Amino acid sequence: MRASGRSPHENMIYNLLMTAEPRRRARVCGAWLGACVALVLSTGCGQSIDVPTALQVTQVSSGWFDAGLDPLGRNKLVPTVSFRLENLTSDKVQYLQLNAVFKRMNETEEWGNAFVRAVGTEGLDPGRTTEILRLESGRGYTGEQSRAEMLSHGDFVDVTMDLFVKHRGDQWVFLDTVAVERQLLTR
Repeated sequence: MRASGRSPHENMIYNLLMTAEPRRRARVCGAWLGACVALVLSTGCGQSIDVPTALQVTQVSSGWFDAGLDPLGRNKLVPTVSFRLENLTSDKVQYLQLNAVFKRMNETEEWGNAFVRAVGTEGLDPGRTTEILRLESGRGYTGEQSRAEMLSHGDFVDVTMDLFVKHRGDQWVFLDTVAVERQLLTR
């Protein structure tokens, strides 16, 4: 070992790189960077889809799920929406993520949300539907009265769910809005 802490072989490689003319080093580094970017783009990106025309929400069911008791022993109800996605394209669709944004009626602020990966590498064949997807908000109503009484309470505000879809690495795209029905769900 030398005083620099490097072996003679490491010093030789280091010196070779440092003595190469700067333009040549830049060309070599640029070529490697370009090759890496091309590789990532060719393996990570596929054909984008027009989400609103490619997918349809079907078999929708919604209501208020009994989430048990909160830490204070009160009943808790959370808005829940179950549905399937149907592939309307003539191609297999892969890599779909869903984001549900729950909002109280006549309010613009998010009241709760849910996220799920709907379709992975296995893909969704043309004309096929996903398994039933169930999205529920973590936020809901709590009360000491019975669950049925909670749904008919004067301060109860109905909720909608806006569904957004992300295909592969594309941007989130709005797909549909579902009004959560005022009914108690047991499952």
